[in-house]
Amino acid sequence: MSELKTGAKAPGFSALNEKGEKVKLSDLSGPKGTVLYFYPKDQTPGCTTEACDFRDNFSRIKKTGFNVVGVSKDSVKSHQKFIEKQELNFTLISDEDGKICEDYGVWQMKNSWEENLWEL
Repeated sequence: MSELKTGAKAPGFSALNEKGEKVKLSDLSGPKGTVLYFYPKDQTPGCTTEACDFRDNFSRIKKTGFNVVGVSKDSVKSHQKFIEKQELNFTLISDEDGKICEDYGVWQMKNSWEENLWEL
């Protein structure tokens, strides 16, 4: 996919949320839009800090008319545990096949001298 430009319409998608329900991006939008963020893995230090920051600022973000949605390649079950442990108050999307990450251009090859790795 080509790079998304500021202000461009986000590509739509359907995927499972943390409850195992199939949802569309359009279903998750606030009146003004969605803060859609991608992260590599549930329960890792950096990703937990980021998720907790969204949790702690969720009501302020909602007051501005936006909703928060996190996307990673983790399973629905992993998202359930992450939400429970960190008391997250927003939706997490399971993108196990990486299609959403690819559509948004966030899943990229990382080259190292030993091997090629795909990462977020």
